[in-house]
This record gives sequence, C-alpha cells and structure tokens, in this order.
Amino acid sequence: MSFLPEDFSAFICELDKLKSVKRQITLPCDGDRQENSAEHSWHVALMASTLAHYSEKPIDVSRVIRMILIHDVVEIDAGDLFAFNEASEHDAQAQKELDAAKRIFGLLPRSFADELLSLWVEFEEAKTPDAEFAKAMDRVLPVFQNMQNQGGSWNKHAVTRDKIEKRNLHLKHCAPKLWDYVTRQLDTAVQNKWLLPAKS
Repeated sequence: MSFLPEDFSAFICELDKLKSVKRQITLPCDGDRQENSAEHSWHVALMASTLAHYSEKPIDVSRVIRMILIHDVVEIDAGDLFAFNEASEHDAQAQKELDAAKRIFGLLPRSFADELLSLWVEFEEAKTPDAEFAKAMDRVLPVFQNMQNQGGSWNKHAVTRDKIEKRNLHLKHCAPKLWDYVTRQLDTAVQNKWLLPAKS
C-alpha cells in the first residue's frame, strides 16, 4: 500500500505545536528564556548519539534516537510536568500522555500510528536496552544543563541530591561510567550550593 504526502501532513503540522511547550530549564545562552520541548528532544537525541558508546548493552542507536524524538510529542496535549511534582500528579499525567499519544499518532495512517505508539510505550516502560538508554539520556540532560547554569532549576525549586540520583537510576544500570561522572558532578553541585544535600 502506498501513501501520499497528504496522509502525513496533519501529523507533520501538528508537531509544530511542541515548540510552544515550555520546560523548567532556562537557557543562559538565549537571555535565560525557558527551553521548549522540541529543543529538548533534539538535544537529547544528539546527546544520545554522541554518548551511545557508553551503553553497557548493545543498542540500536537509530531506534534510541527515534524514541527520543517522539517521546515528548504527547506534551502537545498533556503539557510538561515538572519532574519533582507529587506522585499523584505524575499518575494523572501518565493517563493524559497515553491519551495524547493515541490522538497524535492517530493522525498518521494506521500502520505508522501503531508503530509509533508501540515505540512510545516501549520508551515509557524502559524495559528494553534501547528504551532504558533512551530514558537515561532524557533524564540526564538536565544534569549537564543545570551544572552549566549554577544549579538552574535545582536552585529555583530547592531540589535535593537524592531526588536527582533517584531520577537517574536508569543511567546507573545501563551506562555506569556515565553514572560515575554524574555522581561527581552532583558532589560539585552540593559543594557549590547549587543543589541541596540529600535528606537524611
């Protein structure tokens, strides 16, 4: 079965809306404006391709990048929820995101829609080597960004070190050398008072 460009145009145009979804990270390089989710996805994808050799298990880098590029598309409908909001809010967000995935990928012809929805669910569950590495990359990028911005959103929201470590546990399992690097960065952040110490 062949498809015409018109079969994809609604989905392609819908993606533009991701550029208007604001995140907590701010960009010192651009007047401290808020990063948007489309920029975030691009940055994570490029970072993953650069750091893929740190994966402990064999991964398909092209699949990893594809997961990363679609994982936040759901924020067009669901918005971006701050990582350290209450668990109940994240539970509600998960349902919003699933509904959004079905709607947005549903703009595509059925075979393509099913493929992207399956890839999105795989990323969310993070049970395969590809998905775990993709999720680890998504969660570690703010560490690099906040370290370059003297704490950035960590400072703004009084985040503690244990929360950052817990959020990045996928990295510990799938790329332990990167995990070691991150823990050293967190040591520096606490010493510089960019990040609060872990709660005892």
